[in-house]
Formats: sequence, C-alpha cells, structure tokens
Amino acid sequence: MHSSKPKVLHDLAGRPLLSHVVDCAEQLHPEKIIVVYGYGGEAVPKALNAANLTCVKQDAQLGTGHAMQQTLPYLEEGSITLVLFGDVPLIRPASCSSLIDHAKHELALLTVEKTDPRGYGRILRGYDGHVSAIVEEKDANGEQRAIREVNSGILAMPTQKLTNWLAQLGNENAQGEYYLTDIIAMAVHERVKVTTQLTQDEWEVAGVNSKEDLAAVERAYQQRQAAQLMRNGVSLRDPSRLDVRGELVTGRDVAIDVGCVFEGRVELADEVHIGPYCVIKNAVIGKSSVIAPFTHIDGAVVGADSRVGPYARLRPGTELAAGAHVGNFVEIKNSHIGSGSKINHLSYVGDATVGARVNIGAGTITCNFDGINKHRTVIGDDAFIGSNTQLVAPVAVGAGATIGAGTTLTKDAPPGALTLSRSKQTTLYNWKRREKKK
Repeated sequence: MHSSKPKVLHDLAGRPLLSHVVDCAEQLHPEKIIVVYGYGGEAVPKALNAANLTCVKQDAQLGTGHAMQQTLPYLEEGSITLVLFGDVPLIRPASCSSLIDHAKHELALLTVEKTDPRGYGRILRGYDGHVSAIVEEKDANGEQRAIREVNSGILAMPTQKLTNWLAQLGNENAQGEYYLTDIIAMAVHERVKVTTQLTQDEWEVAGVNSKEDLAAVERAYQQRQAAQLMRNGVSLRDPSRLDVRGELVTGRDVAIDVGCVFEGRVELADEVHIGPYCVIKNAVIGKSSVIAPFTHIDGAVVGADSRVGPYARLRPGTELAAGAHVGNFVEIKNSHIGSGSKINHLSYVGDATVGARVNIGAGTITCNFDGINKHRTVIGDDAFIGSNTQLVAPVAVGAGATIGAGTTLTKDAPPGALTLSRSKQTTLYNWKRREKKK
C-alpha cells in the first residue's frame, strides 16, 4: 500500500476496510467477534467500535494459520467459527449465513471462479468432484495454476475441529508460513465433508493489496449503492458518478445529478432534486427542495420547497424553514432561517435567528465573533436588510424594519422603521487620479 497506515484502516466509502467486515459480522448476531491484528500496533483496535469485540495481537506475521492460532484461547467449544478477512470488505451477510448453516458438522468454504486467478489459492478436487485440498499459487504446478476456481479464504466449521487442525499446522512451504488453507487437506484426511459455496459476485471476495485494488473495490461498492438507490426509485443521471459514504435515505421521485457525495446519514424527502457536484453530510432535505450545483451542506436541515445554491454552504446548526432561499456564495452557520426568507447573494449569516419573509441583501454579514465570544443576531419577520450591511452582534432588528444599504448596525433597530448609518457623501472636483510614471 506504500503507506504507514495499516492496510485494513484505509478508507472504503468513508470508513476503514475493517469496519465493513466487522459490520457484516455484527449482522450475524455472533456470541463473539475476534479481530487479529499485527502491523500498525494499537491503531487497529482504537479504530474499532463494536460490541462483543476482542482484539488479539499477532506479534509476528507468519501467515493466516498462525493468525488463527492466536485466537485459540478465546474460542469456545461447541460453537461454530466463521473466518473473515479484514481486507475483503464487500462480503455479504447472506453468504456468511449460508456458510454457517452448512458448518454444523462439516467445513464450509466460499469459492469463486475468476477469469484471472493469479495470486489466489486454487481449489483442488478429486475424481469424485469433492474438494481434496487448496494449493497456494507459489506452491502450485502449471496444471494447478490453470484452475479458475479459487479460494476466497472465507470459511466456517465446528470450533472443536478447528482447534484440532490448528494444532497440526506446519510451515513446510515456499513462504515458510502457516497456511490456514492446509486444514482443508486435514478435513479430507479425517473424512470431514468439505462443502463449497460458489459466489457469482467476484467483488464479494475481492481483496485489497494495493491502492489500485482499493480504488476498484470503492467503485464496486458505489455501484452497489447506485443500483440499490435506483431500485428504490431514485433517478441517477450517471450511476458511475456517485459516492455514498454513509447512509442515504430517499423518498419517491428523488433525482441526483452527477458527481455528488453523501456522507454520514442523509435524508432526501420526496421530489428532492440534487444538482451536480454537491457534497451533503449529516443533513435532512425536505420535500420538493432543490439543491443547486456545487453546494456544500453539513449538519443542516432544509425545509420543504426550499432552494439552496449554487455555490452555497450550510454549516452545522443551520435550519431552513419551508420555502427559504439561499443563493450563490452564501454561507450560513448555526442559524435558523424562517419560512419564505431569502438570502440570495454573497452573504454570511452566523449565530442568527431570522424570521419569516425576511430579505437579506447581497454582501450582508452578521459580525458574530468579538475575538473571544460568539454573539447572536435576531431579525424579526418581514424585515428588509439592505445590501452591504454589517450586523454587529448582539443586535436585534425589529419586525418589518428596513436597514439601509451600507449600514453598520451596532444598536437594535426598531420595528417598522428605516434605520441606516452612512458617512456624508462628498465630491472633490479638483482631485486627479494617479498615473503610472513613464
């Protein structure tokens, strides 16, 4: 990976690879989840947050069999052990459940047929068609390397049999490592049935060993998300240009244009339209709202029938009531914007409560920070704030008030009146513009 970060902590859809695997395991409702980690020290257990999770360190990385041997003190007889891999993040719970169902008295193995099987252990079968062993590529001969059915590494078996086989593992191979796959031959020798389940989805068992692999798995993951969204009725302008890095909940007749990124939990109500190249994180967008191109929304609630953007930014704590308009190059932070209010151009509104049907002109800012503390601005219903106005908080504008363009408001403005502050206009007739020296 050419990185100081442990491989399993590289991001897939905004979360570590290993988190996806642990999530899959949690959906199976296991008695215990054991994570074996090595490279990267304590960074791996610190990154995880799951119930019933036991982390075991593998001080020397001597192969998959050696990694499993580290779990022996934590395994419980009478149970079934399912083995997953931290760099195989797209495994499905349904496939795991099927393996577990077959693993009560036998060894169940997940396999896949690959057009290019290089790098994978090959499934060897006897004359009767049953699995006889798995051979790793570096130990395989030419005939064996031509086999297309390969081992995913994912398997399930009775724990009691696993503990017996782990005790017998050796490292007489080209790598000098302890291969977990050697237990297949042990099972065959003991006449334990080896059942295989062939997945039709190569991506389900795709491992990540390089940045190229990581990018390919990311696209496969996003294609899954896009397909599910379209099955739910979402219109995607181009399914290949979508990134869901969390949970995206959608209503009916939602449309999403190209290049959009959704992070955390995002809810899009019925008839919401998202323009191209928007980034939306931990937000709720109300019914029939339009988010115009290049808009960034983080930790905000947008009411029904609102319009935001283009090039707008809603920061955490922002709440727009129904029918609000936030236009181009407007930034709002920790503020409530009332129903039908409009902030259409080039303004900053922070730590403010804005009433209904307020119009805020271009270039208006709330001066909410005095260098030490934040202060709040309150604007009443039906107020009109002229362009290029500075509202120096704490300050209040009464309902129906008008603030003249260019005003710096440092005291409360009464309702229904015009308040303005401007220097007297002066013209100098003898003044000459400076010229460049030749």
